[in-house]
Amino acid sequence: MADPHNHQVPPIGAKLATSIENRGRGYLARVRWTDPHTRKRPSRSVFVETTQQAEEFFERMQQATETGTDALITFADYVKSIGDRWQRGLDPTSTASYYDAGLRLRVLPALGHLKVSKITTGLIDRTIDRWESEYSPSTIKNTIGPLVRVLDVAVRDEVIPSNPAKNRSRRTFHKDSVLAPGSLRAYAISDLETLNRLAKACAAVHQSYSDHVMLCAMLAARGSEVAGLEVGDIDWKNRIVTIERQVYPGKGGLVTKQTKGRRERYVPILDPLEPILIRLSAGKKPDEPLLRGPRGGILTTATVRDATKWEELVDKLGMPGLTRHGLRHTGATWLADAGVPLHVLQRILGHASIETTKGYLHPDHRHLGEAAKLANRFLANSAKRKENVQPTRPQL
Repeated sequence: MADPHNHQVPPIGAKLATSIENRGRGYLARVRWTDPHTRKRPSRSVFVETTQQAEEFFERMQQATETGTDALITFADYVKSIGDRWQRGLDPTSTASYYDAGLRLRVLPALGHLKVSKITTGLIDRTIDRWESEYSPSTIKNTIGPLVRVLDVAVRDEVIPSNPAKNRSRRTFHKDSVLAPGSLRAYAISDLETLNRLAKACAAVHQSYSDHVMLCAMLAARGSEVAGLEVGDIDWKNRIVTIERQVYPGKGGLVTKQTKGRRERYVPILDPLEPILIRLSAGKKPDEPLLRGPRGGILTTATVRDATKWEELVDKLGMPGLTRHGLRHTGATWLADAGVPLHVLQRILGHASIETTKGYLHPDHRHLGEAAKLANRFLANSAKRKENVQPTRPQL
């Protein structure tokens, strides 16, 4: 029987010698060639059930002599063979590490044993459906991302003609869909009183966790953006806070980089946040961090989760399922309900697409009533102006 671990590929331009041996329950298909450098005669063989499968094997080995790629390679072996080529263009301090974990922990266990050429859209569909029942949307995104990238490389290497993960990944990432009004509101805290109860419960562990909660919610900011705030980011004259960086643990230590949208954002200082900002900035220089944890380190969402026993805490307070990122959704929802114009809200939140911002609008028709009042007032004033205009008689 053929060695299942024999993955030698004939070099480009090599002439192949083929043979088929009947082995009772099947056939041993073998190809040999002469190595142009060592002049040795390596071979590759596979055990198949029919002669037709043997001919298909010969055809793929012949293809390897033309393209330099192995059409029979498994997904796991292909990942090893390409190294980090699939990571090109990714941020090595964040996205690349998340994708690498998704590839190792989920993609390879699910698909690694399959031949790359046998991975179909339907197979990927079913695999993603299973992941969606087990993992969060962000985890799924960090799992599909490397799968798409590896198969993109396989297309460039001519191992497969097209990427079977492309369309399924777009549907999962919601790139082809529009967020319905109100779709993001379900992740938010309903009112300020409830937020204060959550902050108070976190303060029982340490005041910094309470401040983290309030800053994320009242600035509609991500946890990493709150960790990146400096005292000088507070503009008391214009009553705004500038969010222009994020800080989080990455490969090799702390990583400081631009915000997700790669541009600074300006967020108005709401009245409930003012005393917190005054207390946190008192006696500090402009370039000093605004908030740090109990031991002087940065606060990540994982730190807050572990220190406060977050899941138990929010369940006890009657907010089951609330995540730390739900604090950003909270601030965005309140600003939308306050009537902040959609284009202004988009700039505050740093959304590239206004369709994402629309997800915070209330799904009912409350804003339509206000729009009708404004339109009716305009029409009434227009009619009055017309009445005041005296018609002139033509001169004879």
